[in-house]
Amino acid sequence: MTDFLRYLTFDLQPSAFSLSPVVLLLAFLLDLAIGDPGWLPHPVRIMGNAISKTEAFLRKWEVESGKWKLIEKLKGIILVITIVLPIFFITWFIVHISTNYFKSHFLLLTSYFLLIYLTSTTIAIRELISSARLVIESAKNKDMESARSNLGMIVGRDTQNLSEKGILKATIETSSENLSDGVIAPLFYLAIGGLPLAMAYKAINTLDSMVGYKNDKYKNFGWAAARLDDLANYIPARITGLLIAISSSFIFHSLFTVRYSLKTMLRDGRNHPSPNAGIPEAAIAGALGVRLGGPSTYNGIEIQKPYIGAEETENYLSASEKATDIIKVSSLIGTGVATIILYARNIP
Repeated sequence: MTDFLRYLTFDLQPSAFSLSPVVLLLAFLLDLAIGDPGWLPHPVRIMGNAISKTEAFLRKWEVESGKWKLIEKLKGIILVITIVLPIFFITWFIVHISTNYFKSHFLLLTSYFLLIYLTSTTIAIRELISSARLVIESAKNKDMESARSNLGMIVGRDTQNLSEKGILKATIETSSENLSDGVIAPLFYLAIGGLPLAMAYKAINTLDSMVGYKNDKYKNFGWAAARLDDLANYIPARITGLLIAISSSFIFHSLFTVRYSLKTMLRDGRNHPSPNAGIPEAAIAGALGVRLGGPSTYNGIEIQKPYIGAEETENYLSASEKATDIIKVSSLIGTGVATIILYARNIP
């Protein structure tokens, strides 16, 4: 029994920076099954708490007005280092101990399930699909108040005055962007650097979601977090766009959607304030034949954004449902590719 467990987990995992493909597959299935239940401790919630406390501590420092911008950026750099490096090394330590020092059946099983659970917390496919479905189902039932409320839980823009079309457009946009941040990017880092690198990525992404804003409070303090998140997501965002294009052929049973998706991604992928978010948004806009982007309101202030894609259909309800299907297929393909990479990496 002990030898079998070691084969499943550790013989295919020669170091803390490699992951067993079996662990990845089981982690993906676990996330699909339970998502992010509130009763279980979740690393992202722990990261968020640590970020809030560290920010509060750093903001206690008094700064001279003439040096305010520079000092705020320095504080932001300290925040990033204080959060990301400990997360990386703590995760490395946990994996290293689990894979090298447990001998008994019980400890092997415990470490096995711990690795599966920790790996599953880096992936967020169930939460991504569930949150989108809540908005779509409310819109389908013509319950616009619930749709706006549910949408407000997953986007930063004002939702109270959005029309049905605006609600569904925002759902497609955030779903495609979160496919990159919440699924493909973690799979990418799990494949190339194991659980420590994936957890470090989650710390970077959480930092960006909490302090990476361009408002007066965070434009300097969150500068380092935002720039590091842009860098960390550069390759995964482009992989996500490619996966969306490929997945669309399975949903629409046509290779033409791949062409439209890639064409729109290359043409409109830069039509976004973020260097990365526009790539998956443009890919899914081309696949669905919808137009995304345009004016959005944040805290009562309208922000003009370029449009992404060309509107070839008015049925945004159907398009949003197809978008969810594309995200599911993209996640499955991404997991399959990551599993193959991990298997290839661990071949003696």
